Amino acid sequence: MEATYTLYNPNITELFSQVYAVRKITGRDRQFLKSAILHHPLTPEEMHLIDRLVYAVRRGWLQMID
Repeated sequence: MEATYTLYNPNITELFSQVYAVRKITGRDRQFLKSAILHHPLTPEEMHLIDRLVYAVRRGWLQMID
């Protein structure tokens, strides 16, 4: 049996791709992520993507801009 994974909110995957492409995360991006975490049920895959973004910021791989 083949497992199929779908993300609840494709915007999180799009944001992840966009942020990694430019290596910068904006204030608007951070607000979107905060809202998603606080107000929407997220799948484990979505939480993993958010964790990867936070880790990348902490490691200095992504720059936070306003």
